[in-house]
Amino acid sequence: MIADENPRSQADANAEQLALSLVHDAFDAARTGDSARLAGLLARGVPANVRTDKGDSLLMLATYHGHVAASRVLLERGAEPELANDRGQTPLGGAAFKGDVACARLLLENGARASSPMADGKTPAMLAAMFDQVAVLELLSEWGANLQQRGPAQATALDLARAMGATRAVAWLEARS
Repeated sequence: MIADENPRSQADANAEQLALSLVHDAFDAARTGDSARLAGLLARGVPANVRTDKGDSLLMLATYHGHVAASRVLLERGAEPELANDRGQTPLGGAAFKGDVACARLLLENGARASSPMADGKTPAMLAAMFDQVAVLELLSEWGANLQQRGPAQATALDLARAMGATRAVAWLEARS
């Protein structure tokens, strides 16, 4: 008599299904900011730097959605603050775009670099300027961001703010140039 499946392959399949389930739960916990659930999933073996099929890390998801406590849990367990997604975007770039000072500060305090360009050449300060996020610009400046750094087409944060009509950022940057 021949069995359809041997017990070892079924055990492997079950383990793989459990691992996938835990990872999907972690993505959900990061997106919703459920820091206690996220901590439990990390304790069960979910890697802190696991990524979605688009390359978004748990930290990228948590910071993009403004979840400071969940982001802190991830950073305390080894999440890389500079880990970019498949489009070259970083958690700090996402926080700058969204205008999230609390998440941006947490990332900077845990190793994110204020002037680090993303794959497209834009820095977090450029994103903050483009989307009129003056409070994030102030924070990045305090952390040593080079506001004169040039990105795509040799544009500075001020150039990009002007192009986007980000009037508050233009005024703030002009006062510092």
